[in-house]
Amino acid sequence: YMHPFQGGATLLSLGLIFILYTMFLWWRDVLRESTLEGHHTKVVQLGLRYGFILFIISEVMFLFALFWASSHSSLAPTVEIGGIWPPKGIGVLDPWEIPFINTLILPSSGAAVTWAHHAILAGKEKRAVYALVATVSLALVSTGFQGMEYYQAPFTISDSIYGSTFFLATGFHGFHVIIGTLFLIICGIRQYLGHLTKEHHVGFEAAAWYWHFVDVVRLFPF
Repeated sequence: YMHPFQGGATLLSLGLIFILYTMFLWWRDVLRESTLEGHHTKVVQLGLRYGFILFIISEVMFLFALFWASSHSSLAPTVEIGGIWPPKGIGVLDPWEIPFINTLILPSSGAAVTWAHHAILAGKEKRAVYALVATVSLALVSTGFQGMEYYQAPFTISDSIYGSTFFLATGFHGFHVIIGTLFLIICGIRQYLGHLTKEHHVGFEAAAWYWHFVDVVRLFPF
């Protein structure tokens, strides 16, 4: 697709459609087994929690590799980029503008998702829905600000190791924010429909853990 290969866009689109459809069917079955059929016993719930923790650990390792690439390049700039960081000719973004605002927004959304969790545990369904709406709203604002940041950036992904590591690290973090936002939207819908109870809300717990992971990771690019 990027080189470009004839028909690459079509193959990429078909591949994404098949992946998304497979994910939809898988999660549909998980929700049906837990909510409608009652197959998620305590042992099954524990297994799901352990599995999701391992997934988050794998994501930590993945993002750590990207952030380390940026850190290594800045601590030991090579001759090819002039031995300085940022490389000569690269205009940098002011970290105290949009990046700082985003760094405040995401932890605030983390506080909102914690509020939702406490509301679920207390059996206050409407309050949990309001808290999830607040969380998703902050998440969407954060994604919008990141889009503005990319639009205003005076460099591109092809501008040396600086541009490559910046857009890879922040881009994949932004992708995780989008995935987490979709996760929370689904939890909000399920909470509105009465699927989540104080005794059984593993799906929401996974979403909250994932969102707190996204919050903490946000501090490293800043």
